[in-house]
Amino acid sequence: MGHKILVSGIKLYAYHGCLPQEAEIGGNYIVDVGLDTDFSKASLSDKLEDTVDYVLINKIVKEEMAIRAKLIEVVGQRIISRIKKEAPLVRSAWVKVTKLSPPINGDVDSVSIIIEE
Repeated sequence: MGHKILVSGIKLYAYHGCLPQEAEIGGNYIVDVGLDTDFSKASLSDKLEDTVDYVLINKIVKEEMAIRAKLIEVVGQRIISRIKKEAPLVRSAWVKVTKLSPPINGDVDSVSIIIEE
């Protein structure tokens, strides 16, 4: 049996990017996380320890987004690696990191990366 948990729309302000001004002024980001797990035990026990704690997922995302990187690819990999390490009930996961209003000399709403493991 497979179950999925989505933690969607985690809104953050962070300082990622290759341009010097991105390190100084920062920008808005949205992170989405999808988890494959089995929460059948939790659906019967009603106990948090029998499922993946959404608070932990949000905490991991916030902490990793707070560490500056030039590339959101790096941040996304750090997030998914920590989730796999700290949430043992996760079988596989994906993370989507979206940078809003990227400074790329065009009228672009956002750029995103998605990592699945």
